[in-house]
Amino acid sequence: MRLVNSNDVSKGPVDVEGAESATIQWLIGKDDGAPTFAMRLFELQPGGHTPLHRHAHEHEVFVVEGHGVVVCEGESFPIGSEDAILMPGGKEHCFENTSDVPLRFLCLIPISAA
Repeated sequence: MRLVNSNDVSKGPVDVEGAESATIQWLIGKDDGAPTFAMRLFELQPGGHTPLHRHAHEHEVFVVEGHGVVVCEGESFPIGSEDAILMPGGKEHCFENTSDVPLRFLCLIPISAA
């Protein structure tokens, strides 16, 4: 078992080309003994975004606080606190903070993609 408070997990920049004003925390991952899924916490500052990208694996996202948009295959969808999103594999996507407060969301991915 692993029990951790997100305030105790180091936060680092999303250092992927195309990311802007975005940080990531790896809350649970392979190094913690997770055999199947990794859990990450992203924070996007106002005007920040993840890169527009695609990959083979699905991922599940849960918006903790704030609001913005998720772009999928060129179409924008509003997102906000308490929303849950399934992003299928192969779809081009990104997350954008369109508000004036931080947008925080959990993102779960397969360990094989971590």
